[in-house]
Amino acid sequence: MIDDNNRDEFIEENKQFIYSAASSVCKKKLSWENDDELSIAMIAFNSACDKYNKNKGNFLSFAKVLIRNSLIDFFRKSKSYVSLNFSFNKSDNDEKINNIQDKISISEYDKQIENSKRASEISQLSKELLQYNLNFSDLIKSSPSHKNTRNALLNIAFICIQEVHIIEYIKTKKMLPIKELMLITGNNRKYFEKWRRYLIVLIVILSSEEYPYIKSYLKIKVGEKNEN
Repeated sequence: MIDDNNRDEFIEENKQFIYSAASSVCKKKLSWENDDELSIAMIAFNSACDKYNKNKGNFLSFAKVLIRNSLIDFFRKSKSYVSLNFSFNKSDNDEKINNIQDKISISEYDKQIENSKRASEISQLSKELLQYNLNFSDLIKSSPSHKNTRNALLNIAFICIQEVHIIEYIKTKKMLPIKELMLITGNNRKYFEKWRRYLIVLIVILSSEEYPYIKSYLKIKVGEKNEN
């Protein structure tokens, strides 16, 4: 596992690698602002940071495989079909069908359906975040390294979504009501300016019922308040 300390800096340093790996699989130039493939590649890279150990060999080679597999899952969902290959044993009775083989197992198919829905959510969320001049990768790049900070920000996000006037302010002004949040939480302006992007993305996700798979990625259950 890659150390959580300075994870966002590590991802930023390897942004060109992530781009190259994704572009190689997609066989085309990509745009960080417009292409979901890069968001998926960044999620896969972050997952590689969590899953890596020295027994898996070179980290970048390992990350490249995860990026490739994640994008292939994304492409499969885009085709929206399951290909079945039926093989008949003519030596048996006509009523017997032998060796019916699914090219994708039920478990793999279920995984593809889940990936399809997740990719759809990422696409929808990316469009919504454009209104805030943000993108989904901001959730990863600006994610705090320390668990306590993540928990504190998550709890602030839950406070915000429980206050209708705060949500209305954020969705209308496209910014945080920093003065009010300073009074509610006791944190200073510098704190909210530092975590503004991450907090807005969290609030957008949590205040909507359209992103259950992304919430599961964040290990958030609907209506469940995170504990420090």
